[in-house]
Amino acid sequence: MLTISNEKLTEILNDFNIHSEIVSISELQRSHYEEKDPASKEVRLIVKAELANGNSVVVRFKNESDVTLEIVKAQSEFAKMLAEHGIETPALFSSNREYARIYTIGDYEVIVTVEAFVTGEIHMVTEEIAEKTGALLARMHNIAEAADFHVQNDIIFDPLGPNDLFSFQDFQEKKEFMVSVDAPLYKEIVKQYDRLLEKIRIFEKQPKYAVQGDISDCNLYQTTDGAVGIYDFNRCGDAVLYYDAVMQAIFEARLMDYPKDLDGRQESLILSAFLHGYHRERPFTDEQKEVFHCLYAVISAFWKSDIQYGSNSLWNAVEADNVEAVHQWMEKIHSRLNDFPNIPL
Repeated sequence: MLTISNEKLTEILNDFNIHSEIVSISELQRSHYEEKDPASKEVRLIVKAELANGNSVVVRFKNESDVTLEIVKAQSEFAKMLAEHGIETPALFSSNREYARIYTIGDYEVIVTVEAFVTGEIHMVTEEIAEKTGALLARMHNIAEAADFHVQNDIIFDPLGPNDLFSFQDFQEKKEFMVSVDAPLYKEIVKQYDRLLEKIRIFEKQPKYAVQGDISDCNLYQTTDGAVGIYDFNRCGDAVLYYDAVMQAIFEARLMDYPKDLDGRQESLILSAFLHGYHRERPFTDEQKEVFHCLYAVISAFWKSDIQYGSNSLWNAVEADNVEAVHQWMEKIHSRLNDFPNIPL
């Protein structure tokens, strides 16, 4: 397991032109690759160093199979460019004019970046925060498009490929069982999915630009003057901006914490607020508005938690040989594919 000594961290900070003494080191995040493979040298470690001058910095150490120094440099350059255009994001430190460099620490070779530590991490999303976040994302999209900025890296929210929100492919995994339960209904689900996907694909050939790639509660913060900022460009890559807007909006409306007074209404209210903020900065076209309902229907129908991960998921019902529960899921999925939400853009 990678460990960072005070001496090694001091050396790294000096390389990044930070010369204040380290008062304390705390671990913010660690991915335990060695639990699956004791010989693994893959690393994702984030530490916070508190300095004698009263400031704190975040140091990220990374060695992952799909990450290169060139990708991390491009991600850092993108964050720097956004900051230069008014986006609230932590200041980056450089070493010899580079925002990332490779170090060998023990048996590990890691890519290292250093940034300022910021407070105000957002843990609960209100309608106001959602609207500000939507506007923030739109401004980031405008900046990336105007600069023709690209980061050659895969993203985790591409609706036309494997993604972290929904999966028609996971649904199909249980095709044989569902066909045995209700073949006509299964066939109709697939036909409707294909119809919607054809409409969604209308933007498939649009140019892709750099996006932060993962707007979530642990990656957003609020400044003392109420502005919303963003950090962690770990999933930054190129995307069709419209697709990114919808996927991030639904993520914020479904997978965060919300005030109790929004119970039962949080998805529609948060989603509407996010989209309103986005539209104010980067107006949706009529064609995009129409496709939104198709994309929302597909995401909702094949939501990963419902299909695979939840305790009452479709997969669990199949594994339990629960014909009634499987049929109920099929009916629910069919309904979601055909009942479009009344959410204004």
